[in-house]
Amino acid sequence: MPAVTVAIATADRPEALARCLDSLAGGLRVPDCVVVVDQSRGEATHAVANAAPVAVTYVPDRGSGLGRAQNLAFATAATPLVAVLDDDCVADERWLERIAELFGADAGLAGLAGRVLPLEPVPAGNVAISTRPSTVRRTFGFTLEPWNVGSGNNFALRADWFRRIGGCDERLGPGAPGQGGLDMDLFYRLLRAGGRMTYEPSVLVFHETKPRRERVVRRGAYGYGMGAAAVFRRRDPDPRALAVLRAWLYYRLRLLGRALRERRLRAVHDELLMLAGTMRGVVFALRCRKART
Repeated sequence: MPAVTVAIATADRPEALARCLDSLAGGLRVPDCVVVVDQSRGEATHAVANAAPVAVTYVPDRGSGLGRAQNLAFATAATPLVAVLDDDCVADERWLERIAELFGADAGLAGLAGRVLPLEPVPAGNVAISTRPSTVRRTFGFTLEPWNVGSGNNFALRADWFRRIGGCDERLGPGAPGQGGLDMDLFYRLLRAGGRMTYEPSVLVFHETKPRRERVVRRGAYGYGMGAAAVFRRRDPDPRALAVLRAWLYYRLRLLGRALRERRLRAVHDELLMLAGTMRGVVFALRCRKART
């Protein structure tokens, strides 16, 4: 069974981080190490990391951005596998065990992603922010639709593949100018480079729900990142990047059409935010001449 480091980026959410670390300690397989990259303003997160029931390597970071934090986590990890978990997620007891089993059984697997369900109980007024409920296992080579592969709050990669593709694009994702799209860009570049990824439903985590207003904010930001990522990749240069953008817009328009037919007004609103954000992200990236960090 290969050794696995769990990477967690966090910023000013000590209670959520403590719950996340407790879930790792209660798993059937305990991480060989947990790297916590902390971009918090206060000291509460450091105290949580020090008191964790699992072995934690604490990395303070005065910068900002999820991409930057994940790059630091992978650079710190000393194991061949790195599993990424959001600080507001709770890992199923078999989560890490299944990750190690799958990579151990398939030496050619570059990465995998898993199922994401809402964390219960759900407080009144809260909604799911990022879920992936499919129970169908799928394996991916190159695709123009990386959003089918998995989610950024529950995935694992071989560290050598992460380094081979240059890690995360720090211009993308929460806390960065690109706002979102970090996970999809990472998956796309890995598959573009010849890696193979699997979506495995038994690799399960539970994601904290949020107030409706937070979901609204995140929809526009995620679309923004997807639009920006497509333009950044076109400059690699990658002539297929614009085809990815077209596929993304078609996908969102289909969801919008379905919501209109079913008269789900909140879903209509969400998809319009996603589409508007995508176009704003394209404009941002066209104006952004700074080289990739």
